[in-house]
Amino acid sequence: MTGADATTGSAAGGPPAAEPVGELELVHAFDGPMPTGVTVSRSGRVFVNYPKWGDEVPATVTELRDGQAVPYPSEEWNSPDGDDDRDAFVSVQSVVVDPADRLWVLDTGSPMFRPTSPGGPKLVCVDLARDEVVQVITFDPAVALPSTYLNDVRFDLRRGEAGTAFITDSADSGPNGLIVVDLATGEAWRRLHDHPSTKALGWDELRPVVEGRPFVQAPEPDGDAQPVAMGSDGIAISADGDRLYYCPLASRRLWSVSVDALVDRDLDDDVVAATVADEGDKGSASDGLETDDAGRLYLTAYEQDAVLRRLPDGTLETVAHDPRLLWPDTMSVAHGWLYVTANQLHRQPTYQRGEDLRRKPYALFRVRIDAGPVRLGG
Repeated sequence: MTGADATTGSAAGGPPAAEPVGELELVHAFDGPMPTGVTVSRSGRVFVNYPKWGDEVPATVTELRDGQAVPYPSEEWNSPDGDDDRDAFVSVQSVVVDPADRLWVLDTGSPMFRPTSPGGPKLVCVDLARDEVVQVITFDPAVALPSTYLNDVRFDLRRGEAGTAFITDSADSGPNGLIVVDLATGEAWRRLHDHPSTKALGWDELRPVVEGRPFVQAPEPDGDAQPVAMGSDGIAISADGDRLYYCPLASRRLWSVSVDALVDRDLDDDVVAATVADEGDKGSASDGLETDDAGRLYLTAYEQDAVLRRLPDGTLETVAHDPRLLWPDTMSVAHGWLYVTANQLHRQPTYQRGEDLRRKPYALFRVRIDAGPVRLGG
């Protein structure tokens, strides 16, 4: 017998290698820019976005059709005139299909993490039946600060006249926090503004390791390495809509806050902060979070090339572990599947002393689960 053993992945006669957990199915391989967000509609349409972090990005939002990534909803919406263009996508970090089966596009307005200008950071609704933009919500500069990086979004359409959105601000050079949006009026407000639970941890508390190497901010060959500073990043809403979960990118802790408190404009920040709960160590630093209708929380474990699942009693279990899950980023639950992008984020020059170690293709995988998405209203 020669070559690699199919079960252990080790060479014949050699020591065993780590075995995968779960059966990943490749949905799409990306030979262009690196993807971050993914979402799936009720009819099975798959949408993916690509932020402008240095790659050539022909379209920052696409739909996967017949094996091709097609600009969505049009080439025009993917052709901005500048970083403050209200009527086009500037640099999109997240796409999410809401409980009413509408596509929401979260535009950072911040290519290459540049300071934002009014009109750039926005939340855009696309009617999937007509493939047309039907609502554009831009943010006041007091809400989307020049340093703000809009990262991910979740919805509860039962709250307010037209529903409410919740967004993480993961800025690496300014205040972090959550942004709450009234979808009827477009009014938005900040919550947990620079609260400790929204902040990245320093090296005295966390030194993440990915692919056996410290994960650090080190863009220059001979420069000093610095801790990764991105704060509140992953976000998910509980199946009953009572708690909003979130986590900084550089942290192994999971946090939650009362949704009732977030949406009550009469409460001051201290009262809202008093509802924050430390949900404990989640086993890994994470990028994305997601929930299912069985009351379970999913988290990407970028230190372990894995996706973990947290049960209601706090127990952690592994949904998928695979050497191909190089930086699992964003997840979407649909039709009994958990979709997840793997984009090698940690191999970018920013984290590798100026050297780009990424190797295409990037990937969109899915793995079978026994649950559906959380749909609050719609």
